[in-house]
Order: sequence, then C-alpha cells, then structure tokens
Amino acid sequence: MISEKKIVVLGALEFNSIVIGFKALDEIVKIAPVTIIDARTISSGKYLIIFTGDVASVEYAYRKGLDTGMGYIVDSLFLPLVHEDVISAIGTTLKTGKWDAIGIIETSSIISSIEAADAAAKEAEVKIIEIRLADGFGGKSYVKMMGTLTDVQNSIAAGIVKAKAKDTLVMNTIIPQPHREIKPFFM
Repeated sequence: MISEKKIVVLGALEFNSIVIGFKALDEIVKIAPVTIIDARTISSGKYLIIFTGDVASVEYAYRKGLDTGMGYIVDSLFLPLVHEDVISAIGTTLKTGKWDAIGIIETSSIISSIEAADAAAKEAEVKIIEIRLADGFGGKSYVKMMGTLTDVQNSIAAGIVKAKAKDTLVMNTIIPQPHREIKPFFM
C-alpha cells in the first residue's frame, strides 16, 4: 500500500485596514473549511490572516479574501506545497539539537518572510526554527534557521532572492559556530 503524502497549502493576506481584515476573516471561514493559523491586528494598523487546508479550500478562501479586501491588500500569498517547517515555525520557536550555524533573514513584510522561509527550507537541509511575524517590530518580520554552515549559506541565498524580488529584504546574517551563551536568547 502506497501512502499518500498530504498536500499542504498556505494562504496569507495582509490588509491595511483592520475592519476589512475582520470582514475578510469571516468571509474566508464561511466559504471553505480552512484552518486559521493566525489572524490578528499587527503593527502600523494592519490586519493579518494566515490559513491552511487542502488545495481547493485554501484557493477558494484566498480568492474570497482577495475579493473582500480589494483595494486594501498590502500583500498576499497562495503557496501550494508549502514546506512543513514553515507552518510549524509561524509565531513560535522550535527547539533543535543542532547548533552548527544560524541564519536569519529580516524583511519589511510578513508575507515576504514566509516566502523566504519556504524557499530556504526547500533549498537545503536546514531547520526553520522560527518565523516571527510583526510582533512589535514596526511591521517587520524575520525567519531563523539552523543547520550546517553550507546548508545555511545555500538556504539564506535562496530566501534573500525571494525577499529581494519584492524589495522587502532588510538584512540577513549567518552566524557560524554560534557561542553557547547566546542559545537561551536565540531559542
């Protein structure tokens, strides 16, 4: 028996109106059975909705969100085949035993950070350990990853290509052989 791998899809919408964000959230969950990962106001008076589910459900919900937010969309993302690390790292810090190299990409957009994380995770054998989305950062976001130095370098390169394509890259860094004293502040 061949086991089928579940296709995971991610949808994300960032609005420049909180009111429209709430309305879109209601419309999204009414039109399709999606799971809301995050929905909240964010810095600079914006509203964020991130959701997942099967391909058809996320696509219907995404299109409904776009239609509802017409004229108020800051950025949007429909990402079929999202890397599994991305969903689990949104808004949290995951523990990892590896402590070889750290990579961080900072973006001026929430959506761009998610896209950079997905590209980085798909490029090499890194572990995406955190995607922090505009929590008191003036609308900025960042993604942290860990792995071997070579894998982190390759993943950072792939992630910054995504961020640069939208002109949202703020900064990136690689920390080879991080000192153990920073681990409690990093994790």
